[in-house]
Amino acid sequence: MKRLLRQLPILPTLCLLLAALAGCVERQMTITTEPAGVHVTVSGVDVGRTPVTIPFTWYGDYEFILRQEGMKTRVADAKILPPAYEIPPIDLLSELAPWTYKDQRFVHFKLEPLTPSSESQLLKNADELRDKALEPVKHSTSRPN
Repeated sequence: MKRLLRQLPILPTLCLLLAALAGCVERQMTITTEPAGVHVTVSGVDVGRTPVTIPFTWYGDYEFILRQEGMKTRVADAKILPPAYEIPPIDLLSELAPWTYKDQRFVHFKLEPLTPSSESQLLKNADELRDKALEPVKHSTSRPN
């Protein structure tokens, strides 16, 4: 019994040592565009201009909004799927491994030049907007509860 009591502090020490040696997963996403220098927003967060590398926490769907003067604004979705070592229950083992996994993802987009509208198209769009603005507002006769 005394021997067991003397060895008891070894168990917490061993657990702490294993936790300190445990690795982790570093996830990074590199976003590139043609042309370079495009302003990027990822899922509502401004991340800067391309090429840009950002850390990411979760796998799944991301929304990209890409803007640059003289180019058409592009809204795109990308699904980032997890690697095999990040699928439960294997992910527990990868988190406890004494090394660091590096998951580097690359996303590339091409933007199209903005084509200027002709004067007749601009006038047509202006007429449509004016007509829509002058339409009477339709009120509902029923009252909300």
